[in-house]
Order: sequence, then structure tokens, then C-alpha cells
Amino acid sequence: MSMFGSLGRYGAAIKHAHSRSRSIRALNSLPPEIQKDIGWPVSQRDDPRGKLSALLLGSAR
Repeated sequence: MSMFGSLGRYGAAIKHAHSRSRSIRALNSLPPEIQKDIGWPVSQRDDPRGKLSALLLGSAR
């Protein structure tokens, strides 16, 4: 495993995380009626305890 291979995988992981975060922000910015229609969970602004982030990220924070 070369150093450049490791850096490439790390860069790809960062790019994937950024894309996922951008998608989540876009879905959370939709009106609640549309979120409900597409089956998106309650946005974070309505969930003060952070359950949505734990659900999406797979870990309790």
C-alpha cells in the first residue's frame, strides 16, 4: 500500500462525506410538507435532541 494510495482513499472519503452532507442540507431545507411527502425524517431544526443526526450518521453524538 503506497502513501499515495492511502491519500487517494482518504480524499475520496472526504469527498463522499461532503457530498452526503450537502445532500442532507438540501433535503432539510425543503418545506416540511415536501419532506413528509418524500418520506424524509423530521429535519434537525425540529429535533432538538439530535436523533436525526444519530440516525443518519450511525452513531450517538
